[in-house]
Amino acid sequence: MKRVEAVVSNEMADAVIEALKKVGVGGITVFEAKGWGRASSFSKEKSSATYKKFNPKTYVLTVVDDSIVDKVITAILENASTGSVGDGKIFIDNIDTAVDIGSGQKGVHAI
Repeated sequence: MKRVEAVVSNEMADAVIEALKKVGVGGITVFEAKGWGRASSFSKEKSSATYKKFNPKTYVLTVVDDSIVDKVITAILENASTGSVGDGKIFIDNIDTAVDIGSGQKGVHAI
């Protein structure tokens, strides 16, 4: 199993979420987020007032079976990328196990 985390622009979030449903993602968690990256003026300024310059983003988190990871990445890229700096990032981590709290099922059956 893999945890896929994507930070995308707010404007592209709905399209990303719909694309994830279409490729078979069983569930997601979405957070409102804000931050800065290499393209931001935040990293170049030293004033404490720069905290007001965080960029709003949407953070999408899911855990999927290894067999659909490439489809998930493609879905995110196709629906979040404008080809511009600041489109976001995708992070992928290995997950050893998952447990569904309600049913007690483990592994891929829990996701």
